[in-house]
Parts: sequence; structure tokens; C-alpha cells
Amino acid sequence: MNKPATGGGAEMQISRRMLFAYALPAAPLAALGLPLYSLVPTYYTETLGLPIASVGWAVLIVRLFDAVTDPLAGYAADRINPGFGRRRLLFLLSLPIAALSALMLYWPADGAGVAWLTVWGMLTSLGFTLAVVPYSAWGAELVSDYNGRTRLTSTREGLTLVGTLIAIVLPFAIGFEQKGFSGLAVLGIAVAAMLLLFGSLTVWLVPEPVDTTKRRLPLLQSLSFLVANRPFLRLIAAFFLNGLANGIPATLFLYFVSARLLLPELRGPLLFLYFLSAIVGVPLAALAARKLGKHRAWSVAMIAACAIFSMAPFLSSGAAIPFALICSATGLLLGFDLALPPSIQADVIDADTAASGDQRSGLYFAAWGLATKLSLAAGVGIVFPLLGYFGFNPFPDAHNDETALFALAAIYAWVPVALKLAAIALMWNFPLDKTAQNELQARIRQ
Repeated sequence: MNKPATGGGAEMQISRRMLFAYALPAAPLAALGLPLYSLVPTYYTETLGLPIASVGWAVLIVRLFDAVTDPLAGYAADRINPGFGRRRLLFLLSLPIAALSALMLYWPADGAGVAWLTVWGMLTSLGFTLAVVPYSAWGAELVSDYNGRTRLTSTREGLTLVGTLIAIVLPFAIGFEQKGFSGLAVLGIAVAAMLLLFGSLTVWLVPEPVDTTKRRLPLLQSLSFLVANRPFLRLIAAFFLNGLANGIPATLFLYFVSARLLLPELRGPLLFLYFLSAIVGVPLAALAARKLGKHRAWSVAMIAACAIFSMAPFLSSGAAIPFALICSATGLLLGFDLALPPSIQADVIDADTAASGDQRSGLYFAAWGLATKLSLAAGVGIVFPLLGYFGFNPFPDAHNDETALFALAAIYAWVPVALKLAAIALMWNFPLDKTAQNELQARIRQ
């Protein structure tokens, strides 16, 4: 069995080999998570013919289920302490749940309806939560210095983007719009296999981090420290707003390209371009964070994204090259959204650990995971009924009038811009910089 990592905050203690071994499961986890918000609603409406509003409500129910399971998973991830490791054990147990659920959700049986989507969506989300919460906490505790955490999150999010590209390529290359054994079904098989293989390798090769807890707090007292953590409250508010800003266009991307731009054949290539550009953005984010600080680099990237994305509603039908440029530029900036907030999250946990003496990374990452899911669910639960109100019809051969198409474009681009501006206001003068984080680590090690 691997020994616990020595901790102490030294970036060089984590080798490239160990970083890669830790990051491997990020690829299938991304291929598990992205389709739930972007491809699955579209597949169940366009291909299976379910009502768009009903699908929106089903996804919202899944997220309400998360409101119960996420905090419980976080609390369990911090409290169970077997000899095998509190992070590694829960992560290992999650793998078969997530693998089976993904297979059933992405390969629905004949006649599958809203109930099938809801039940298997809930189980997929549960498996995803049981994997991501201890996995994220594991990474936050492996490295404890300010820039080293960005190195770790950049490696992990680079693999996340590889998994995202797999989730985009497979369904469209094999056939996204066919019933039965579709491209989405092949994705389900691939995700299940990679989760079991890569997850097992990570558990085998990556050690359990040192638990720096000095005292165990009861649940209510733990929550009181969490609520009193002002950097956490500020970050999670910005995290939710930015997540909602990213979730709305993720939900509407396929509809915008098909109905507004009249380029359905380019949906897959444009989505691929967007996430391929993000791979380039991840190392740029790490470099910018070293120069500007993590919170300021993230804020500058969000400002640039707002300026670029606000142009999307002005595009006319057939504007393939201008929209490809928007996808490329905003995809590059997505790399900042992926690499920097998780690194800042680990710093925020340090503030709690230093104040309370209880290292509860699982609880914090459960809170952030719930914020992410709620923001993405709000994107689906809000925009689908709203588009239905304006008369937008999602079916491929449907005719939509100018009002419906304008509503689609405005909700797709301008609502996210407004949300990102609010997130920027929260993060621009964020109090935890490198100096403050070093002071927190010194207090934790006392």
C-alpha cells in the first residue's frame, strides 16, 4: 500500500509521474459530467422526442437530489478514516456506481422516457459526486503551496479537457441522432471502461495525503466555521455565477448553431474547436497566475470573455468563420475557468483549517460541487421553459420565428455576460493572495 504523502507544501515533492497518475481519472469524469448538461438533454428531446420543458424539469429534479447527496458525500469523505485512506476508499467505491449509471443513461432502453432520464440521471449524478468530492479533496491536500496547486489543477484540468473532447467526438463521429446503439451509447461504454481502469490505477499509484486535522468538529460546528469563512462565501458566489454563465451557453450551444446560425453540420466541429482551444488556455492560465495572482488572472480572463461573447447575437445565419473565432477565443479563456478556481478553492480551505483545526476538504468540495451542479441545472431548468415561453421549437426540422430566434441568441450570450460581470466584481480584490496563503500554511503546520 502507498504511504501517505509527506505534504508540507513543497511543490517538488509531487513528481510529474504522480501528477499524471492523479490526473488520469479526470478524463472519464469529464466525459461523464459534460453530456449530462449538454448532450443528454438534446438527445432526449431531439432524438427520443421528449418535451423540452419536461426534460428541463427532470434535470432540475436531479440537481435537487444533489442538494441532499453532495453535503452527505462531503461529510463522509472527511469522517471515514480507514487504513486504506479516507480519500482513496470512497473514490474507489464510487467507480462501479458511476460506470453503470453512465452506461444506462447514455444508452437508454427502447421506450425510455422522462422517468428513465430522471432515475438514471440521479444515479449518474450520485456516482459522479461520490467520485469527484474525495478526488478533488485528494488533490487539494497532495500539494499545499500557492503555485504548486495551480500546477496540479492545470494538469488535472488538461486531462479534463481531453475527456471533454472524447465526449464530443464519439457521439457525433458515430451518430448522435440515431436511436438505440448511438454515438452516445458508445460514449457510455467508453466512460464506464475508462472510469474503472484509470480510477483503479490512481488508487494504486497515488498516496493518501497527510491529514493535518488537530481536532474533529461536530457537524453543526463544522457548518458554523464554513459559514464564517468569508473568502469561501465570496468565492462560492462568484463560482456559482460563473458556472451559471458557462452552463447556459453549454446547454444552448447545439440549438444556437442549428437554429440561429443554420449550421447543424458544424455543431460537433465547433464544439471540438472550443474545448481544443481550452487545452491551450490551461498553461496560459498557470503562467498568468504566476504573474498576476490567481484571482486577478481569472478576473482578467472573464472580462475578455465578456467582450468577445457579447458579439455572438449579432452574427447572421451562416456565419461559420466569425463564430469559429468566437469559439476559439472563448475556449482559450475557458482554460482559466478550469485551472484557476480549483486552485483558489484549496487556498480557501486553508483559511478554515487554520481557524478550526479540522481539515475538511471533502465538505468544501462537496459545497463547490453542489454549486456547480445547481448552476448548470439552473441553466437547463430556467432556459428550457423560457425558450418554450417564447415559442422556440427544438426539433431539427422546426420553423422558429424571429422572436424565438432572438430570445435564443439573447439568452445564449447576453445573460451569461451579465452573470460573469457580477462574478468579476466579487473576485477582483479577493483577499487570499500568495502571501496570505503562505501565512495560513504556517499556522496549519504549527
